[in-house]
Amino acid sequence: QVQLVESGGGLVQPGGSLRLSCAASGFTFSDYAMKWYRQAPGKEREFVATVSSTGGSTNYADSVKGRFTISRDNTKNTVSLQMNNLKPDDTAVYYCKAAVITYGRWNDYWGQGTQVTVSS
Repeated sequence: QVQLVESGGGLVQPGGSLRLSCAASGFTFSDYAMKWYRQAPGKEREFVATVSSTGGSTNYADSVKGRFTISRDNTKNTVSLQMNNLKPDDTAVYYCKAAVITYGRWNDYWGQGTQVTVSS
């Protein structure tokens, strides 16, 4: 079955950096785009970044452009999110998401999330 497992979250001071990783299994990773989302307390889950199946194309939410970088390693079935110059507003649970064709139709799969807290 499809599994997504995030890691790398933690507590960091404003201006600091963190690197999140998502390990994927149960599907042909290199066939699908991958996305990162986040959900802050009391807010709806929001899109952060996406990377194409080959890694050749990326897109970001305006709030993270220039600070975050999404990448993938199709040899290791992982997708990463490098987060620099972190701000308190970046505090959230970060989720990895894949939209995968299973059982003959598109299905969304989410990881369990990893907490990122930006605070002094």
